Amino acid sequence: RATWVSTELFLTFPTPALRSITILPLNAEDTAGRFRVWLYLDGRPPILVWDRKVEGSFPELKVLKQRIRDHIQPGKSLGHSDK
Repeated sequence: RATWVSTELFLTFPTPALRSITILPLNAEDTAGRFRVWLYLDGRPPILVWDRKVEGSFPELKVLKQRIRDHIQPGKSLGHSDK
């Protein structure tokens, strides 16, 4: 799932909007099942865009794209993801 999400995000926000996506599989007991999306912007502290444990589920791609867009390209149309 994480690989699919990263591919979709790069298709929506090609470089230079997104420069990298890092997937870190962590298998410790306290991180098992964790799915978090952090946004790192130059000169700003990291922004937690999604946390599965907090939100209670994996993100719908539409919602995740909207949240990321609002930080990196406000006003960008996401086409069908904005409906």
